[in-house]
Amino acid sequence: MATVQANANSVKQAAANPGLELLERLGYVVRGVLYCVMGVLALRIALAQPEGKALDLTGSVVFLIGNPFGKFILLVIIIGLAAYSLWGLIRAIFDPLHRGSDPSGYMERLGFVSSALSYGAIVAFGLKILAGSGGASTDSTQQVISSLLEHPAGGSLTLVIGLGAMGIGVGQFVEAYRAVFKRDLKGAEMSDTQRNIAVALGRFGMFARGVIFLIVGWFIVQAGIHHDPGQVQGFGGAFMFLLAQPFGHVVLGVIALGFVALGLHSLACARWIRLMGSPGSA
Repeated sequence: MATVQANANSVKQAAANPGLELLERLGYVVRGVLYCVMGVLALRIALAQPEGKALDLTGSVVFLIGNPFGKFILLVIIIGLAAYSLWGLIRAIFDPLHRGSDPSGYMERLGFVSSALSYGAIVAFGLKILAGSGGASTDSTQQVISSLLEHPAGGSLTLVIGLGAMGIGVGQFVEAYRAVFKRDLKGAEMSDTQRNIAVALGRFGMFARGVIFLIVGWFIVQAGIHHDPGQVQGFGGAFMFLLAQPFGHVVLGVIALGFVALGLHSLACARWIRLMGSPGSA
């Protein structure tokens, strides 16, 4: 038992390494830039600009590396998001942000695991580009559902995934309302104005992301009901769905600004989030 405890303490100490924490903050920067790019490109569509396009996070990666410095930018993205993905596992296992061990706390910590896997998938996507075996952004959601629907129980599994995505959307609305994430900031190092702006950006961004998750989940549910992977749409498809609704340009514009806000909130977190080695986190 003593050996196990010693090993756990060693892992915790490694997780609080200043070098790793610097990379985790870089991860927040990369994440913020990707969300800002996604929001700005969606905003271009809302403003009826002909060069506008709707993208998900992998599409943002492809957009950012389409220049002479693309390989360097891609390396920064891979390193930053790999560290951010690891931070998701650290949050889930060691609970430095004190989410607790009640059902609500475990749900939030499960969300950290989901985040780690999602950003880990983007890292894998970036590594494929770096190795020369990738480069085009694809709808990974549609690919996964298409594979699932080839199996006998695929329809039921697709329904579960769709309902799960819709549940995440509802969870984002709850998070936007409760703003539990404001406890994760180093409030003592922030002015009241900085704290209020960071929290407002997070709330607006999470609301916008909740809308998109609800739409994506609904598409997946329909694919499961009709056994048709063609009905699945990712974030880009959800943006275009909003555009097609009454007052679509206005609605899409608001949601696009929400994604920009989410990106700016992530940039604020890069500066003020409490990490494993921060006072009050361990």
